[in-house]
Amino acid sequence: MSNLLSEFRSLLPDSPLQVGEVLAISGGVATLELPDGATASARGTATVGQNVYFRDGAIEGVAPSLTTVVIEI
Repeated sequence: MSNLLSEFRSLLPDSPLQVGEVLAISGGVATLELPDGATASARGTATVGQNVYFRDGAIEGVAPSLTTVVIEI
């Protein structure tokens, strides 16, 4: 018999990888502005004005500074 918890977790979708611009940093937590204007917080190292990738409240890396186009469906 396999582990029921691992089977249940495999049914859940992965968290999305998002991009945001760092607005401020305080105590190792960055305040990020998303392309739609919303804000989010994430732990990690970054500099103000830098674009970063983040997922589940943690910064995963630096994102390129490209023009962002938001398309609503």
